[in-house]
Amino acid sequence: MDIEETQLYRSPSDTDLDFSFTSTATDRTIASSSARSSLTLSFNDCLSTATATTTTTTAASSLHHRKYDRHWSAIETATNLSTDGRLHLRHLKLLRHLGTGNLGRVFLCQLRDSNNANFALKVIDKDSLTKKKLSQVKMEGEILSMLDHPFLPTLYAHLEVSHYSCLLIDYCPNGDLHSVLRKQPGNRLPVQAVKFFAAEVLVALEYLHALGVVYRDLKPENILLREDGHIMLSDFDLCFKSDVVPTYDRRVHSKRMAGSMRKGGDHCFGTFSRRGVVVEEEVVEEEFVAEPTAALSRSCVGTHEYLAPELLSGKGHGNGVDWWAFGVLIYELLYGTTPFKGGSKESTLRNIASSKHVNFHVMEGEDGKGMEEARDLIEKLLVKDPRQRLGCTKGATDIKRHRFFDGIKWPLIRNYKPPEVRGLVAKKGKSHSSSGASDRGCFIPSEEMLVDAVEEGRWRWRWRQLVEK
Repeated sequence: MDIEETQLYRSPSDTDLDFSFTSTATDRTIASSSARSSLTLSFNDCLSTATATTTTTTAASSLHHRKYDRHWSAIETATNLSTDGRLHLRHLKLLRHLGTGNLGRVFLCQLRDSNNANFALKVIDKDSLTKKKLSQVKMEGEILSMLDHPFLPTLYAHLEVSHYSCLLIDYCPNGDLHSVLRKQPGNRLPVQAVKFFAAEVLVALEYLHALGVVYRDLKPENILLREDGHIMLSDFDLCFKSDVVPTYDRRVHSKRMAGSMRKGGDHCFGTFSRRGVVVEEEVVEEEFVAEPTAALSRSCVGTHEYLAPELLSGKGHGNGVDWWAFGVLIYELLYGTTPFKGGSKESTLRNIASSKHVNFHVMEGEDGKGMEEARDLIEKLLVKDPRQRLGCTKGATDIKRHRFFDGIKWPLIRNYKPPEVRGLVAKKGKSHSSSGASDRGCFIPSEEMLVDAVEEGRWRWRWRQLVEK
């Protein structure tokens, strides 16, 4: 996104706030009214001293993993100092314009009484939108208010001022994954880096689908990178919601364990024979599935390079469009381009709609560790028939089992150390201090990691209780 910022004023009251700027932006989203546009927004033009502010502030106590951080502390301080106990636009100090999206403009801001917590403020001028886009604004607000996940944004406040709707959410200083990708040699990431980002996106999609939300706009531009290098999905205006029926089953299967030349004894990953033969062990897994398999929509929205074939047909699509887009994402991260990209938008759409299977660009050095598994996963995700596509029946539960993700301890994923790649400056914290292995090759979690694992277990337990009612 190429944005030229010309001016930005800051003022101490809601009635004088001015978000004036002129910008030119390139948008890859089909649902946008134009590919390039010049926009000007000013609160001064439309607000009067009689304008009322409606504020909805999410209760910090309901967010188990964020309620003690500096952002909620800043919000609590501002609301306690407010005469009516609410957050207002006048409490915000605008720092700079970050970008322009399909529906609104985003600003970096802080609370006036606190400079140690940065926020992103998404400003939407409802008078400039069509009826269809107004419904998308409503959908985004509803979904943001539902979210409580480390890889999804926190909605700190929803401000309605005159015909403006303002969403106060997390700010991600590392930008988006698309920008990071463009800084890499060949616009592609190493396999292990792709595995890291794909795993976190998968967990975020799993959570959304468990809520009955089909995302429909997965692409590197919408994957933001937090201060610690972990991801945060953004932009939920193209989502739609459906009913979901969670299930919880016990799955028994045999697992083949690699042999070892050790002379007996127990290894930290299991028991091995003395002579290094492969040992099969019976494993009992509790299988949680909350996938909106009955979801159905006929709207054609999204980014053309990421659209699934069934979405183009107009006959209806469901949760499978997200798993198709997930396959396109992994392909782009590995190869620096999307798998069906043609010389024009029309040719790209024709390639997607055709019966052609995905082709892999043979590149120097691509036969490294993990590439074969990555290609196999992509092929299973980019199946033209959604009924045969990996993930469409059991969602992330099936995808997590793919050998590309072998070795990932899913309950501890939020504490893994982000990859070291160009353009990503991850701030180190306590969560990264114990992500290594001992001299015996065993993963040793820190106390914080174990707490996160317990939280993950509690989340799944709540779903289980719901299922068994």
